[in-house]
Amino acid sequence: MKRVYTDDHAQAGLSHPLPEIETWPNQFPGYEIEIRMPEFTSVCPRTGLPDHGEIVIRYVPAKLCLELKSLKMYMLEYRNLGIFQENVVNRFLEDVVRAVKPVSLTVTGEFTPRGGVFSKISASWPRPGRAKVKRGRA
Repeated sequence: MKRVYTDDHAQAGLSHPLPEIETWPNQFPGYEIEIRMPEFTSVCPRTGLPDHGEIVIRYVPAKLCLELKSLKMYMLEYRNLGIFQENVVNRFLEDVVRAVKPVSLTVTGEFTPRGGVFSKISASWPRPGRAKVKRGRA
């Protein structure tokens, strides 16, 4: 049986340039921030069909907090980007960790069902057994 999805499909969107996520100085220690983005969209790299979902970022800030307008501009860049849902969540994690250097962070993507299949993907920082984020991004 011939494989339909290629290695290029699997890597799609991972190295695409995205806008910088800006930060501002944190004033308080030891609290958690949750950011919900219910209007996330991207494109399947193989079929070209749209993916819709909600991205949730939960993090404990260290010295920096996420600036929300720049985060929104970052999210909007995915709108026409061919990228798998799993890669969306892990790319968000890596880019937010690089920007804000949090104490801890979890990114969850809940994607609208397509063909009766619902997916919810979570990735957390620090990653178990890893000192750095993949590809040296953090």
